[in-house]
Amino acid sequence: MPESPLACVNLAKDLTARCRGRALQLTDDEMLSITQDLESVIQNLCDYISRISTTTFDSNAYADVMFKSLPVRGYLEDDMLTNAMSIMPNRRPFHSSNTARLVDFLQGMYHESHEFRGQTFSSLPEISKYIEPLYGAFFCPLTNEVMTDPVLIESGVTFERRSIEEHFEMFADSSETVSCPVKKIALQSKMMTSNASLKSVIAEWTRRNEAMRIRIACTALSLSSTDAVVLEAIHELKSLVKVRGKNREQMHKVGVTRFLARLLDNNNVHIQRRALELLCLLVEDEEGKDIIGKTKAIDRTIKLLSSNGTDERHAAISFLLELSKSQLLLENIGSTAGGILILSTMKINGSDDPIAAEKAGVVLKNLEKCSKNIKYMAESGYLDPLQSNLVEGSEEIQMEMVSYLSELVLEHELTIDISGSASGVLIKMAQSCDTVSRKAALDVLVQLSSHRPNSKMLVEAGVVPVMVEELFIRKVDDEPLSYKAMAAAVLANVVESGIDPDTTVVNKEGHVLTSKYSIYNFVHMLKCFMPDELNLSIVRVLLALSVHANPLAAVVSVVRESHRGHSIVELMGSALEALSLAATRLLITLSAHMGHTIAERLCKTQGQPGKLVRSIIRAGRVVTERHAAAVTLLSRLPYRNVSLNLALVQEGAVPVILSGIEQVRSGSARTCRHDVPYMEGLVGALVRLTATLYNPEVLKAAMDHNFAAVLSGLLAGASGSGEVQRLASVGLENLSYQSIKLSRPPPDDEPRQKKKTILKRLKDARVHNHNSKNPKPNVCPVHRGVCSSATTFCLLEAGAVEGLLVCLENDDPQVVDAALGALCTLVDDMVDVDRGVAALAELDVARRVLAVLRQHRENALWHKCFTLVESLLVHGDDRCVKEVTGDRMLPTALVSAFHRGDATAKQAAESILRRLHKMPDFSATYVSMEF
Repeated sequence: MPESPLACVNLAKDLTARCRGRALQLTDDEMLSITQDLESVIQNLCDYISRISTTTFDSNAYADVMFKSLPVRGYLEDDMLTNAMSIMPNRRPFHSSNTARLVDFLQGMYHESHEFRGQTFSSLPEISKYIEPLYGAFFCPLTNEVMTDPVLIESGVTFERRSIEEHFEMFADSSETVSCPVKKIALQSKMMTSNASLKSVIAEWTRRNEAMRIRIACTALSLSSTDAVVLEAIHELKSLVKVRGKNREQMHKVGVTRFLARLLDNNNVHIQRRALELLCLLVEDEEGKDIIGKTKAIDRTIKLLSSNGTDERHAAISFLLELSKSQLLLENIGSTAGGILILSTMKINGSDDPIAAEKAGVVLKNLEKCSKNIKYMAESGYLDPLQSNLVEGSEEIQMEMVSYLSELVLEHELTIDISGSASGVLIKMAQSCDTVSRKAALDVLVQLSSHRPNSKMLVEAGVVPVMVEELFIRKVDDEPLSYKAMAAAVLANVVESGIDPDTTVVNKEGHVLTSKYSIYNFVHMLKCFMPDELNLSIVRVLLALSVHANPLAAVVSVVRESHRGHSIVELMGSALEALSLAATRLLITLSAHMGHTIAERLCKTQGQPGKLVRSIIRAGRVVTERHAAAVTLLSRLPYRNVSLNLALVQEGAVPVILSGIEQVRSGSARTCRHDVPYMEGLVGALVRLTATLYNPEVLKAAMDHNFAAVLSGLLAGASGSGEVQRLASVGLENLSYQSIKLSRPPPDDEPRQKKKTILKRLKDARVHNHNSKNPKPNVCPVHRGVCSSATTFCLLEAGAVEGLLVCLENDDPQVVDAALGALCTLVDDMVDVDRGVAALAELDVARRVLAVLRQHRENALWHKCFTLVESLLVHGDDRCVKEVTGDRMLPTALVSAFHRGDATAKQAAESILRRLHKMPDFSATYVSMEF
């Protein structure tokens, strides 16, 4: 060792000894002088050491002796640290002026070899080690690692405490003397002394080194020159966070946390994953969570939850899990678009990724601590938190959950499956005296009950008795009727869901929904001055109950006895379209049992027929359910009710009906599901007028609008359904029966007057001369007079026979029956049967009728077919008779009808069998002859 440094050390010892010995006697000037001398000594010592060649310290032997011997020589701890720092290798100062060169170096890293201050590096740690170099004294001789707890043993060598302890343990069970692993000399004692000064120096170097590494890594991140540099920087920062928690604070200060949030948008999935892993470590403290809350990291992380890569997905869910531990970020996470939906989907589909599903469940559990997130979860279909808080929460929380439910089902129109326990809580709240709670609970029950799967759950929870009590019994002063309307809506939803009303109890007395007690109360609540919503719900209940036979009979009985039919009729004119439609549908249901009563009430209610006619008219191109219901009601009421038919004619229903038929047939209306019932209703409403042609006004309307031609045109299959063809055939049958009455005899057959005056004869002569210029009118051979489709409704003139014969080929027996009925009017006793049979024979009616006998076995069809067959046999020509008798299936059909038919069919079959000589003719007269 050079002597100059040793002299400096001795001088420093003398100065410090003077300070100790005369500390109380020294004046300020003397103390200042000693201090200045000491500083000069220290400076000289540093200068001497800096001039020593670096080759001298290749083995670090001298430095180690000096460095590690400082505590033994009795230096104060502060002096040790000062001297230790002085004898370290010269630290390369890194000022802002070097930042530009560092940036240039980092930009070219991993592309080619670059120099920084004359040195070449290949990784970020090498730069930090160059700026903050390691000293050989920091390394443990045994482990060759930087020491964290250096201790000095008897030989004067410093080791890491753990490593030297393990060395000493090797001699525990041996008689061999313990020796120093470095100097190989025997040790008298195993005592270890902490080298505090070295420990402090290492700690100080570590702090500076880690700070420099953070600065270098942050610079590399900000440049983002290559993906490799970014990944290297993230790896460096990650290792620093794991080593020391305080480094996390440093990274927050230099902006690492905020910058990493931007890296989540990087296109490289590896960078995204590594950034998430580092962020997960950085947000373990509240400061990191606060920084992340001010960035878009949460939104970007939510997007990464849908990544196809498992590692990226796991990193994202782990980061969210750490963020969800902060109360301040719960609402931020929950309100992020798609966040809760993706998390709940992860949890539900746990089999796809069990690890992610488990963590997603924990995140959702943490998010439940914010009540708004419970609402977001419910909107995403995850209802468990809402229902559990509704059942187990306090009254305040229950009200909040009910308000969320109400908002979800009313504003967002979500379909929610409610649990039994939650249903019980809602029903209990509906019985509360608190009007706010009652209203909220009833609102939710109305919406929940509209979802059919919930109805059974609500019934089991006891909702029906509570709603019936609210509707029939409970009366509170100044309480709005809207509560009763909501209770009725719940009942309507429940009954419409398909529950068994015969077993659903409504009160403690054991009454059920179908009992007369319940139906009586429902019917008596129908009043025009009641709120429309209440009337609508009650009508819906009655409609749902009327599906069953027993309740329908009870409804008919109560309506008839209580004269409530007028209330239902008046409700048809409600401004609320849903109520008007429901009332119309209820009247349609009741029309089969009390049709005349309903028809008379319609006529007696002022303006109702006109409203009904106007409701048929379509304002646009689309047929609505209300249009279809109105005409269906007209077609279902008894056809022979002349009061209603006359009222319809007077209100101008015929042009409206014909216009509607033409629009449907021409295709001017947009096709929808109500087209078929609308068309059937229109035809039915038209046909009903043909049942009361004895009324002059109705007859005139039928003539003016040529009903026969209209109905004949509806027989074609393309005009509508089979029901349209059946109705048209029925209407033609009714019209055809009037033909014989309306047919005028030909002019030549008019009876002559016995006496005519000269003026009369001259007048008749002029009329005769005028008529001779016009063609002679055609005489109908069947009706024996002048016929037309408009004035006499003649089927032959209207061309209806061909369409009726086509209907005989229909598979629906009702259509065939109606067509046969219309054809039978042409062979009726009141017309010329011979001519009628001849007209039918020309159109091959025999073959078609015999085909019907082979296909159908109904009594009504047998009777009408046999009527036509008998007419063909009796009045037909030889060809016709031969065709009938030559059919092989005819005898079988006749025998079958004779055996199994009703009285009418059996009589008709017997008559034909007798004509075919298959049965004895008991009416024949036999002459007795003697032999």
